[in-house]
Amino acid sequence: MISEKLGISKQEANLSMSFIYVAFISLLIGGLMGLLQTLVRSGTLTLPWGIDYYQILTVHGVILGLVLTTYFIIGFQYALMNKTVGMTDKQRKTAWFGFCVMLVGTIMASITILLGKANVLYTFYAPLQAHPAFYIGLALVIIGSWVACFVNFRQMYVWKKQHKGEKSPLLAFMVVINMLLWFIATLGVAAAVLVQFIPWSLGYAETINILVSRTLFWYFGHPLVYFWLLPAYMAWYAIIPKIIGGKIFSDSLARLSFVLFLMFSIPVGFHHQLTEPGIDPLWKFIQVVLTFMVIIPSLMTAFSMFATFEITGRKKGYGGLFGWFKHLPWKDVRFLAPMIGMLAFIPGGTGGIINASHQLNQVIHNTIWVTGHFHITVATTVILSFFGISYWLIPALTGRKLTSKINKLGIIQTIVWTVGMTIMSGAMHIAGLLGAPRRSSYSEYGGTEQATDWIGYQVAQAIGGSILFIGILLMVYIFIQLAFFSPKGEEEFPIAEEEPDAEPTPKFLENWKLWIGLTVALILFAYTIPFIDIIQTSPPGSPPFDWPIGNS
Repeated sequence: MISEKLGISKQEANLSMSFIYVAFISLLIGGLMGLLQTLVRSGTLTLPWGIDYYQILTVHGVILGLVLTTYFIIGFQYALMNKTVGMTDKQRKTAWFGFCVMLVGTIMASITILLGKANVLYTFYAPLQAHPAFYIGLALVIIGSWVACFVNFRQMYVWKKQHKGEKSPLLAFMVVINMLLWFIATLGVAAAVLVQFIPWSLGYAETINILVSRTLFWYFGHPLVYFWLLPAYMAWYAIIPKIIGGKIFSDSLARLSFVLFLMFSIPVGFHHQLTEPGIDPLWKFIQVVLTFMVIIPSLMTAFSMFATFEITGRKKGYGGLFGWFKHLPWKDVRFLAPMIGMLAFIPGGTGGIINASHQLNQVIHNTIWVTGHFHITVATTVILSFFGISYWLIPALTGRKLTSKINKLGIIQTIVWTVGMTIMSGAMHIAGLLGAPRRSSYSEYGGTEQATDWIGYQVAQAIGGSILFIGILLMVYIFIQLAFFSPKGEEEFPIAEEEPDAEPTPKFLENWKLWIGLTVALILFAYTIPFIDIIQTSPPGSPPFDWPIGNS
């Protein structure tokens, strides 16, 4: 039975857990595909039964990059909203409808991939063509996620109406910002899927405008990274301080950082297309400059977190220059997992600056460096933070306890994950600097000398991937224990409070019309002229290709 002290009813807990169940099933399936992928790429495994490498690569990318993250985030955010602003019966029924739509879409897309009818990878770049059911499934997932957006917006609206003049709860504010970002960003990929890909795959259009489709994808694809990252930031800002026995450093700084992420994470997609012809270099430069603006809220977050750690430690009497750091609760997996995620974001963020820099991008573009960067940011910073959240969220929702045994096993899992990812991602970064391509299966490239330099690093990727899969099995076991077998009891839902003498949060930070208006203005500035130019000057559209070419 869920304690009323949590402010989350049994029905609301079931809603969040349904999303989280799908996320952890996805972790197991996608992780297995990742293991097979690294083994094939190292030349140590040949796939049986005619399974294609790009088939498992697509499953790995879509299931982990889109399904796991989106379902976990929505489930987590529903829990935060229900805890802080509440949920009505009507809102809950609407949320269940959105879940069902997402699940139908996920199943449709997954079946087409598993049948080998959608070997188009995570980015589903045209002119590679998938079965229409793949694109229709994606559209349903997006529509279902929009339902979650509007449920969260409605929850905030109802709360504000009942608490006129009051500052909204910090976590609810953060959830609304993240769902605004998601809704605005997915408009691009929804337009591409509905207007271009579905008619093209059904045969109503013979060709597709490749540059338009890729531009619409990356309008979505870069803010997608921040949709993943901001829930981790929610935990860092407002939950980790409670776990370590501290307070929120600055409510105002936290809100401002989220507002800046909303404004500057969307109009920057061209930095993923720096080598793409057909886009005016001036607009590439402008979007690179806007990309670097995102560094500001990232540095604000780093400052805020380490200020929280130091202030808390010194209040507890730990002196010296780094005494506070040494006495952080390293043996509490709720802290350790997201803390390692924070530390991983230092090299991850640095790699992002390299990726977005025009000259440096020429060196690493389309190499496996980019894959290594992706794994150290999303698969380390984000996923370890999600794991850290799971250790308290799942027992809080299921009415069970985080036992000392599971805590110790969680610490082992975190270390295993960190070691595996360090080996795999490090090997990817080095191989990328040597020119090793991404998206490619095992090949000796005709025995060329350059390719021989890559093989050893591909073996290292397989070793790291194998260690990671052990970490996945451990995490799935921990999840099953927390959800079904741990002792019954009440687990803390840790939400930190502000310092009692904190400065009041300026009201303009909750001026939604201002921030949405500025975000839309930046998007229109960054995309209107170049997008019109792309439509007017694009080369002829392309007929469809299957990958591998010739497969049907």
